[in-house]
Amino acid sequence: MSVDPRYLHEYENPLVVGVNREPPRASFIPHPDRRSALESDFLESPWKLSLNGKWRFKLVKNPSEAPEGFFKPDFDDSSWDEVEVPSNWQMLGYDKPIYLNIRYPFPPNPPYVPREDNPTGLYRRWFKLEWDLTGKRVFMVFEGVDSAFYLWVNGRYVGYSEGSRTPAEFDVTPYVHAGENLVAVMVLRWSDGSYLEDQDMWRLSGIYRDVYLYLAPEVRIRDFFAKTSFDEAYRNADLDVLVKVRNYSGEIKRRLSVEVELLDDEGRPVLEKPLRDHIWEVKPGEEVYLRFKARVREPHKWSAEDPYLYKLLITLRDSEGKVLEVVRGFIGFRQVEVRNGQILINGVPVLLKGVNRHEHDPIRGHAVTRELMEEDVKLLKRLNFNAVRTSHYPNHPYWYYLCDKYGIYVIDEANIECHGLANYQRPGEPVVNEPANNPEWLPAFMDRVVRMVERDKNHPCVIMWSLGNESGYGFNHEAAAAWIRGYDPTRPVHYEGATHVLRSRGYVPRSVDVISVMYPTLEYLDWLATELRDERPVIMCEYAHSMGNSTGNLKEYWDLIRKRRRLCGGFIWDWVDQGLLKEEGGVKYYAYGGDFGEEIHDGNFCINGIVFPDRTPQPAVWECKKIQQPVEATPVNLEEGVVRIENRYDFTRLDEAVEIWWELRADGRVLQSGRIETPPIEPHKSAEVRIPFKKPEPEPGVEYWLVLRYKLARDTPWAEKGFEVGWSQFKLPIAAPEPEPLHVSEMPPLELEEDGREVRIAGKDFTLTLDKATLSFKYEVEGRTIVKGFNPLEVWRAPTDNDAPPWGGMARRWREAGFDRVAHRVGPVSAAKLSPQVAEVKARVRTAPPGGERGFTSYVRLRAYGNGDLRISIDVYPDEGLPPLPRLGITLTLPREYSRVIYYGRGPHENYQDRKQGAMIGVYNTTVDEMFVPYLRPQECGNRTDVRWAALRDEEGWGLLAIAAHVMEFSAHRCTPHDLEAARHPHEIKWRDEIYLHLDYKQRGLGGASCGPDTLPQYEVLPE
Repeated sequence: MSVDPRYLHEYENPLVVGVNREPPRASFIPHPDRRSALESDFLESPWKLSLNGKWRFKLVKNPSEAPEGFFKPDFDDSSWDEVEVPSNWQMLGYDKPIYLNIRYPFPPNPPYVPREDNPTGLYRRWFKLEWDLTGKRVFMVFEGVDSAFYLWVNGRYVGYSEGSRTPAEFDVTPYVHAGENLVAVMVLRWSDGSYLEDQDMWRLSGIYRDVYLYLAPEVRIRDFFAKTSFDEAYRNADLDVLVKVRNYSGEIKRRLSVEVELLDDEGRPVLEKPLRDHIWEVKPGEEVYLRFKARVREPHKWSAEDPYLYKLLITLRDSEGKVLEVVRGFIGFRQVEVRNGQILINGVPVLLKGVNRHEHDPIRGHAVTRELMEEDVKLLKRLNFNAVRTSHYPNHPYWYYLCDKYGIYVIDEANIECHGLANYQRPGEPVVNEPANNPEWLPAFMDRVVRMVERDKNHPCVIMWSLGNESGYGFNHEAAAAWIRGYDPTRPVHYEGATHVLRSRGYVPRSVDVISVMYPTLEYLDWLATELRDERPVIMCEYAHSMGNSTGNLKEYWDLIRKRRRLCGGFIWDWVDQGLLKEEGGVKYYAYGGDFGEEIHDGNFCINGIVFPDRTPQPAVWECKKIQQPVEATPVNLEEGVVRIENRYDFTRLDEAVEIWWELRADGRVLQSGRIETPPIEPHKSAEVRIPFKKPEPEPGVEYWLVLRYKLARDTPWAEKGFEVGWSQFKLPIAAPEPEPLHVSEMPPLELEEDGREVRIAGKDFTLTLDKATLSFKYEVEGRTIVKGFNPLEVWRAPTDNDAPPWGGMARRWREAGFDRVAHRVGPVSAAKLSPQVAEVKARVRTAPPGGERGFTSYVRLRAYGNGDLRISIDVYPDEGLPPLPRLGITLTLPREYSRVIYYGRGPHENYQDRKQGAMIGVYNTTVDEMFVPYLRPQECGNRTDVRWAALRDEEGWGLLAIAAHVMEFSAHRCTPHDLEAARHPHEIKWRDEIYLHLDYKQRGLGGASCGPDTLPQYEVLPE
C-alpha cells in the first residue's frame, strides 16, 4: 500500500461525510476594510488567493496505486501532466465520461464501490503566501470536487470530504507558512457518496469548481443569517440578522463589537444608525451568536420582476475599536408563504414559469464558467422564465448571485438522488427504501441538506428548499425536513418523492409544504387541484419533457394552470442538451451516451434541453416564451379594433413595464403601424383598449391581421428597451372579395399522349411525364426540370424521441403496422382530356407494407391545365385496425437548386399542431438548409403549420408554388425520413443531391411521451 491506509477507509463509510471540515456557512469572503467590502465583486477580496489554474495531475486506476508520498514536497512530479483547474478530467482526455439516467455505473453494493476500477486523480500545486499571517487564520475552500477527496498541505494530512456539490472548507493555518507551500489532493471517482449522486447526467470527476484560500482574523465572523419579513400590509419589514463569531485563537478574547449596516443599491444608509452589539468574552474554540433586529420602513421589495438588492455590511472590531474584518452580503426584502393553496411572494400569488437546469458546458463538462452562467440567466429572462429548479444539486455559488441580481426564483435542491436504489411505494408494498429509511445514511442525508441550506440561506432568489430527487421516501427525509423547519421557517420544503406516498397511504406527508408531481396527465393534474382533499399548492417539478423535437401540449397545461387556483406552475425538463463536444476524423459533433465506448449508458436520454449545448435556442423555446409572456390580449370587437389587454405581471403596472406597438397586415405586408399609450393596468388585471387602425380596402384573396407587440419600456440588466417580451395576433373580420377565377378557355391547349408505360401531357412551355407503374412524374418548364419525382401517399416520418421512447411508444406500433416500409401498387391508370386546355390522370393506389394485409386505398386525380398549373387531389381510405398515423400527405422530389423557400403560414421557426402558439402567421423567406433543425439525434424536423402556400425557387426565380385548398403543413429537406432515421448524429446523415418537399394534410403532434403523456387526441392523425 503506497498511501497510509488510515486515510482510505472513509469513502466507503456512510457515517463519515467529512474529516476536519469547517462547519458549513453562507457564501462570503471577509474583507480587511469597509471600502474593500463595498467595491469587490461577489466572492472576491484582497484576502482571497485563487488556486484556479495549472495543477500537476496524474490519473491512476484506484487509490492504492497512488505513488508513495505523492503528497510530500520532495516528491518528483516532473513526469506528471499539467491540467487546468477547475475541470473534469474526462473532458481533458483522461478516463471516459459515462452518461446514465437511473442505473449506477458499477454494480451497486452500498456503501461499497469498486476496489480495482475506481479511477483516482492525483493533484499537486505550489502556491505562494505573501500575507502577513500574524494573528490570522488561513482557510482553504473547495467549492466542488466529484466525488470524494483527501487533502494534504505541505505533506501533512488535513482532511477528507464527500458530497460533491457543496463547499468543503478547511482551516489550514497549522499547515501553511509564508512563502511557498504545496497542496496535494487525491480525488476518487467513486465513493459511498456516489450512491446519493445518481442524477440523470454525465458522471464526471475531478476538482470542477473554484479552489481558493482566504485570510481571516483569529476571531472572525464565521457566518451570518439575514431574514426579512413584512407586516400584514406588506409595507414595512423587519430585518433579523444572526451573526456567529468564533474564536480560533488559543486565548480568551474580550470586548469585541459587531456593527451591522444596511445600504441601498446606491450605497446610502437605510437605517438611522448602524446596529451594534458587544461580545464581552469569547473563549478559545467558542462560537458566540449575536442577533440584530431593525424595522425598515417601506423597503424596496425583491421579486423576480424587480430584483432590488441591498448591501449588508457586518464589521467586527477589537477592544480598541480597530476593524478586524468586514463581511458583505446582498439581501432582498422578500417573504415567501404558502397560503390558500397558493405560493405567495410578498403577499402576491405567483405562477412559477420554470425550467430544470443542469450545470453543463459542452466543452468543460460540469466546470461551468461565470460567463456561461450569465448567458444562461439572461436567456432565461428573455424567454419569460421566472424560476429554476437546481436539478438535482446545489449549483455554483455564483449562480445564486446572478439569480438574485437578475430576478429568478430558485428551488434549491439537495445533492441527494439514489434513483437506482429507491423503492417507490405501490399499493400493498411495504414502505421500505434504501437508503431513505436506513439510519446509517442519515448523516449523509442531513449533511447534504444542511450544507445546502447554510450556504444559500441569504439569497432572496431561493424561495424553496428541496430535499433531493427520486430517492424514495423515508424517515431520513422527514428528519431533514424537520431540521429545515426549525432552522429556516421562512421557506417552504419541497420533495416530489413524498407525493408517491399518496399511492399507498392515500395522503401526501406533511414533511413537505407543496404537492409536487412529475409528468402528470392533464386529467391527473386537474384531479390533484380539485378533488384531492388537501389545501397545499400543486406544482409540476418536472413536465414537458423536451427530448429532441418535443415540448408539445404546453398550451393545454398552462390553460389548466391558469384555470385552477391551486396549480402554481411547473418546471420544464430541461434547460440544455447535455451533449459533449467531440471530434472524430476532423468532424466536431455533440456526443451522448455510448459515444465514448462506454459499455453501460443510456444513449441520448440526456438530450432533453430547449437549448442546444452551445445555448442556441431550439424551436421549442419560442413556444415557452409565448405561453409564458407577461402580457396577453383577447378579442372583444375586432371589427372596431377593440381587444382586452391582460397584465400577467405579478408586481408591475403594465405601463411601467412595456410599450404596446401594433401592425395591420395584409397577409405578410405591413399596411399600417403605430404605438398606443399603454394603459396603467394593475398586476393580474385587464382592460379594454382600441387599436386605432383604419379599415383597409379589401384586396381579393387577402387575409388581414392585427398584430400587437409588447416591448420593454426601459432598459433592464438582461435586455435593452424595445426588446419584445411577447405578441398577440388576430385575424380581422374583413371580408375580402374572391380572386378573379382563371378562365380555362383562354389557356393554351394541351397535348396528351399515352402508352403502356407513361402518360405525357404537354403544354405551350411545359411537359409532364408520368410513370404509370408508380405515379411518379417529371415536370419540366422550358426545358428546366422542376419536379423529378412524386410519392402519392407519404405516411412515415423519422420518429421523434417522443415517438420512440425507450419502451417503444408509438413508433413501435407504426413499425408493427409497416408504415416505415410501405410500397405502392398502382392500377388501373386512366388519362383523358376534359377539354382542350385540361387533361386528367386518375389512378387507384394500394399502399401497404410488402405482404401486409392492412394499408390504404387511395384515389388519385392529377389535373393539368394549359397555363401549367397542376391540381392534385387524393381521397384516402385507410383499412380498419391501423394506429394513428405519423403524417398524411404527399412528397415531391425537386432538383437541388430549388433551395430558396418562401411561404405563407406559421413561422419563422419550426412548428407543429401542438407546438405552434409561438409561431406567428406571416410570409417568411428561408432556405431548405435553414429549415433543417440539427437535433442531436436526427429525427423529424422543420415542419410548418397553417400554411396557405409555399414556394421553392432557384437563384433565378424558377421553381414551384404549392397552394393548399384550405391550409396544409409542409417541410423540405435534402434527405428522406429514412435517411434521418438511419443517422445517430447530424453529421452522419446521408445528404442527397435533391430536395424532398413534403406537403401534408396533417402531421401528428409532438406530445411528451419520451417521459410523460403522449400526444393529445386532438393532435393525432387518425386513420378514418
